[in-house]
Amino acid sequence: MRAVAAGDGPWLDDAAGRLVRPFTVSNGRTRPTVALDLMSQVRTTGTTPFGHLGPEHAQALDLCRAPVPVAEVAAHLRLPAAVTKVLLADLVDCGALTTKPPESHHHPTDRALLEAVLDGLRRQL
Repeated sequence: MRAVAAGDGPWLDDAAGRLVRPFTVSNGRTRPTVALDLMSQVRTTGTTPFGHLGPEHAQALDLCRAPVPVAEVAAHLRLPAAVTKVLLADLVDCGALTTKPPESHHHPTDRALLEAVLDGLRRQL
């Protein structure tokens, strides 16, 4: 069994899984103060956040040096999307992140888009 130190990455244990439950990461909050879609783009502003932020906040800031979708941040942090949205909203509130709504130039039922997704999934298998 190997536990990872707080500054070394997600707080995971090979056998037990996550050592800190997601609801404790967001202090029990379930709703972000900023409207974020899973495909919303987030990016650092260069402003240093004030106040105490947890290790997950710092990891999120590292991931957001270039524009990245909320869903991708959640995947890298290994946190539920709802918890990730709360963390990202904290960073937006303190001026460390900026958000951009998802680009909607593709219709969700666009045949070409769906075929491209299917092709990508087939290549992964």
